[in-house]
Amino acid sequence: MDTMRDRFIAITSQLLAEEPRLAVVLADISADGFASARRAHPDRVINVGIREQLLIGAGAGMALTGMRPIVHTFASFLVERPFEQVKLDFGHQGVGGILVSAGGSYDWPAGGFTHMAPGDVALLDTLDGWTVHVPGHPDEAEALLREAVDGDDRVYVRLSLQANRQARPVGRSTGSTGSTGFSVVREGRGGTVVAVGPMLDNVLAATEGLDVNVLYATTVRPFDGAGLRRAVGAGPGADVVIVEPYLAGTSTAAANEALMELPHRVLGLGVGRAELRRYGQMEEHLAAHGLDARGLRERITGFLRG
Repeated sequence: MDTMRDRFIAITSQLLAEEPRLAVVLADISADGFASARRAHPDRVINVGIREQLLIGAGAGMALTGMRPIVHTFASFLVERPFEQVKLDFGHQGVGGILVSAGGSYDWPAGGFTHMAPGDVALLDTLDGWTVHVPGHPDEAEALLREAVDGDDRVYVRLSLQANRQARPVGRSTGSTGSTGFSVVREGRGGTVVAVGPMLDNVLAATEGLDVNVLYATTVRPFDGAGLRRAVGAGPGADVVIVEPYLAGTSTAAANEALMELPHRVLGLGVGRAELRRYGQMEEHLAAHGLDARGLRERITGFLRG
């Protein structure tokens, strides 16, 4: 299976030939992958070098002219380092664009903490008007990217090397930026577990044999509060676990707001705040943060028994 990043490069190169208003702005990352597209469209594939603030500013400037920019680099360099430009150049100026990240929370541990971005979605969540997609498979990444290209809104697509074994429908289509609904993967009565993007396979393994609902989310902003309320049902209360591949607790406030009229408990599982300085491999980070199947099983069952 190709990676989400491989698929992004291939599909975006194809879309450049089909969509005359589409542009790609790079900061060295993935520049080799876009070499052919840059030769074919030298005025719409721009590499600004290792200057991430300029990366965002150039993309927003293109949006001001009516173009649809795709701005791409590692998540830590796309959201965290140029955050002021994201806030002002896109948000304050009221223009749309697509930020497509690579690297996830710890896809390349050897790169060190500078190349890790577990807080990217939480940081972007401080801004208004952003749709956030977290695909769990290259096919889902392609579908969500195509929807984003057709729109005019501000969209963040978070790509990762971690992926589920099979693709799933990305939800119902609502509005110009596409799919927002959580899908039901497994039904039960003893609680609800929301698996975000590449967390689904581990969640399914962790909840095997448990009497719980499992929902799948590839779009976390806007948060599908209505879908969560439907899943928990009309009982006297609700226990909800949200498993996200980034900072633990990022979506607990959204879940609490969705369930505010119902007695409930929410557990947010994800990447912890402590920096793991022995970088190891991605699988070791998953285990260290309790996001492998074994760790999730222990934490989910412990919470539901409480």
